[in-house]
Amino acid sequence: MAYRYDKDLEFLKELSSPELDELVKILTHDKDGKVRFTEELTNNDLYKKHYPDHKEYIELILEEFQKFGGNSILNIFRGGGVLYNEILRDVAKKFDVKFDENESTNSIETSLLCKLIEEELKNSQDENTLRELVNIFELGISNINKQTVVMGLQSLIKIGGFKSYQIAVIVANQVMKVLLGRGLSLAANATLTRALSLFSGPVGWTIMTTWTALDLASPAYRVTIPAVLQIIILRLKHNTKN
Repeated sequence: MAYRYDKDLEFLKELSSPELDELVKILTHDKDGKVRFTEELTNNDLYKKHYPDHKEYIELILEEFQKFGGNSILNIFRGGGVLYNEILRDVAKKFDVKFDENESTNSIETSLLCKLIEEELKNSQDENTLRELVNIFELGISNINKQTVVMGLQSLIKIGGFKSYQIAVIVANQVMKVLLGRGLSLAANATLTRALSLFSGPVGWTIMTTWTALDLASPAYRVTIPAVLQIIILRLKHNTKN
């Protein structure tokens, strides 16, 4: 199987090798840091020759992602890889995200992030945490409660830009902890570090308990869910540069 051209993934070819590193780790290594039994990327001669210069074998990386998408959507017998939009829709359905049949990739990504931030805060009764989020993201909310903070963060997600990227990192970091047993490897600024720390306490524990109970145990979903979120993060970051 070769990489199947996908307009939603082509932007990844413009990124640097360090920017691609987290995505490669998700595709190739499990939560114990061991090479995934089902992955094929690390056995490729091009990978062995150029690692860790991921740009030299970017289409192999994209092919690997499409292959895992086929496993999770049960399309392993189709003649090529699964396009990103289809994998994204499958992941969104896993979290009960509502979207129309003809909805765009960007719109579904936004809806997924909005759903996940809602899930992450739905059991939070800690007023200090909510107030801190209001201050960090400058939401300008006077009547601070769970609903108003969630709506404020969702509004930032829909607007896009750097704050949307930061919220996506927070969301993805918690999902990574559940599915991969570790958070994201990134150089966070002071604002993002403060925000991430809020979810390392009781809020994060609640999320991990809830999501661990979900039907996310499939080996393929343990790859496609964090991989999709990482691609969303990379797209948002890429868009802030252009």
